[in-house]
Amino acid sequence: MLETRTAGDPDDATLVFTDRSPARLSVTMAKMGTPVCAEVIRHWMEEQDLRVRKMAQDLAGGHSPDRATPCERIADLIAAYQEAGHPSFAIDTKAKEHLGKLFRAGRVRSTQAFRAFDHDCPRWADGVRMPHGIDDRVRHRGPINLGWSHDTSPCACDRFRW
Repeated sequence: MLETRTAGDPDDATLVFTDRSPARLSVTMAKMGTPVCAEVIRHWMEEQDLRVRKMAQDLAGGHSPDRATPCERIADLIAAYQEAGHPSFAIDTKAKEHLGKLFRAGRVRSTQAFRAFDHDCPRWADGVRMPHGIDDRVRHRGPINLGWSHDTSPCACDRFRW
């Protein structure tokens, strides 16, 4: 029902949490022999500051001593390749964009408001585009492409060959 956890840091307060709604807690309490209506549980939760919250992504994950090693090796290889007069390219992809009448942040000048679904469900999308770019690291230029494939690697390689 209600769970508690104490963080390792003595300055942190004890975390009290549940994944159950007041209605589900009411049913569970009744089965345990203590009938309490959902409204009473809801008021108690408010008094305890128990409310739906997003997870805070603020804990440092630490530092891996080997994290930079692969990047340094790749940088050395690129430098040697370029010094030999060969071109090198960087291929990068971004998050996929769902197409259709889905909400987009920002504003645009128009004669009337764009209409969008009240929720963004991927299955309501008319399609998906995967943006990726190919950068010539010597000349510092290259195209940005919008691929249709769900597998970015073949799509980027096709555009690179093109």
